[in-house]
Amino acid sequence: QVQLVESGGGLVQAGGSLRLSCAPSGNIFSINVFNWYRQAPGKQRELVARITSGGTTNYADSVKGRFTISRDNAKNTVYLQMNGLKPEDTAVYYCNLISRNTYWGQGTQVTVSS
Repeated sequence: QVQLVESGGGLVQAGGSLRLSCAPSGNIFSINVFNWYRQAPGKQRELVARITSGGTTNYADSVKGRFTISRDNAKNTVYLQMNGLKPEDTAVYYCNLISRNTYWGQGTQVTVSS
């Protein structure tokens, strides 16, 4: 079973930046999709960004121009660079991998203060 280990969350002031990392514990199938989701208290979990094994990316409208998803295939690690953070970005962020199976990271808290 693949484990997804997340890191990089924390507390930041509005306008600041954070970089989240998602590192699988072992080898993953070469054809895959990595997603970053987030969930704020009282709200539905929403898809923030997606990157395919072919390098295609998609973003929620609310984060376009501010967030960048990328992957380091040599390390099998996915990143979410978050710039220009806003208080409404406050949420628990979850890494998600879809390949032969579906895997979830443990979640990492991002808190943006005004």
